[in-house]
Amino acid sequence: RGGGRQLEAGMRGILITCNMNERKCVGEAYSLLGEYGDLLYGPEQFSDHEERLSGSEREEDEDDVEAALKKEVGQIRASTEQKLRRFQSVESGANNVVFIRTRGIEPENLVHHILKDMHATKKKKTRVILRMLPISGTCKAFMEDMKKYTETFFEPWFKAPNKGTFQIVYKARNNSHMSREEVIKELAGIVGSLNPENKVDLNNPQYTIVVEIIKNVCCLSVVRDYVLFRKYNLQEVVKSNKDDTQQTPSSLTEEQNSKVVKPETKEEKTSKEVKQEDK
Repeated sequence: RGGGRQLEAGMRGILITCNMNERKCVGEAYSLLGEYGDLLYGPEQFSDHEERLSGSEREEDEDDVEAALKKEVGQIRASTEQKLRRFQSVESGANNVVFIRTRGIEPENLVHHILKDMHATKKKKTRVILRMLPISGTCKAFMEDMKKYTETFFEPWFKAPNKGTFQIVYKARNNSHMSREEVIKELAGIVGSLNPENKVDLNNPQYTIVVEIIKNVCCLSVVRDYVLFRKYNLQEVVKSNKDDTQQTPSSLTEEQNSKVVKPETKEEKTSKEVKQEDK
């Protein structure tokens, strides 16, 4: 019922932000995720329920009722199969935010691979997608639920003997009952309790804990290279370092134009004339 067509606790996937054009954003997301999903996990496999069903129907034409029933069951199965695709768009609950539910893949590995490739090639592959954040876990957006959930969720990265430097980035949409300061304080405390050697680093941390709250759902992930990949922004990650200097070409031009041409001295003029005679 409802087909799981809206973001809810228990889902995993990829949260994507865009600028006004959500429909085009979904199309770009399917294309990009499909391309890299096939590379990492192989082509998506589909069930042959419908093919097997059509064969059985031909064998049981004498019983129209049973055939009709089997056909209906087949349609339900096909519908369910469609909902269990590798990538499936669901309602996020916020404007300019698209959520792609994933099945059978690791969102963090896939998104990191996409950004790593785009960062290396500097090849722009999207127009309307801005940021692409993997969401490895979701729970209800209430402090007690989040504390209980993250105590286990953070273990692969931060529970001793594992350790690392970290920062927490927080964003809430269509939610007014959560306190940014309280969430960051509580989650940082949980990371510290898993291993006292985990330290906060706001400049260049090994791990970035992403907390995205939409309505009453808290989306979580722990990502690498958050600073290097420009906060997981697909538009920014393809820009080269040269772009920083290219943003102010006018100042360079002014500096070049401001150079005063000094008149030649008598010695320089004589030297030029001698060289011309030698030629």
